[in-house]
Amino acid sequence: MTIDQAVETVQLTYPQVYYACHTRHQRKRSTEHRLSARDASILAHCSGHSPIVPARLARHLSIARSTLSEALKKLTQAGYVKRIGAAGGDGRQLGVLLTAKGVRAVRETSVLESARLAAVLEHASPSERAAITTGLTKLAEACRRYTEEASTRVGGSVS
Repeated sequence: MTIDQAVETVQLTYPQVYYACHTRHQRKRSTEHRLSARDASILAHCSGHSPIVPARLARHLSIARSTLSEALKKLTQAGYVKRIGAAGGDGRQLGVLLTAKGVRAVRETSVLESARLAAVLEHASPSERAAITTGLTKLAEACRRYTEEASTRVGGSVS
């Protein structure tokens, strides 16, 4: 598959996913989690399984490390994330990991409504669901690599 074919496929399919599954205008501040858009975005870029180093997260989100540090402090105190030793590190560098409460908050504040997404995924076979999640994970990983490389090339911001 060429890059142009891949671009066309993503551009034609993602809007269909968004239309079928997006949250119907629920304000994030109206949920029990009362997260700002920035805080919800930070949580959505974390994982419940693999810690991410804050410096890398700041680069990916194109925000200052100090801004991210303050937000992470608040999210940690609220119980949404915890700081742990980063995988492959020497123990000094801390990574950020979603807690169970953080995973719940991501599910409840996502632009893709959990119930609608689950209903859609029920129409896929187990092997199709595995391919869907693997493909989206690979796309997200490519997005992180792109923004990290682009921020290095252009001095810290991605447009």
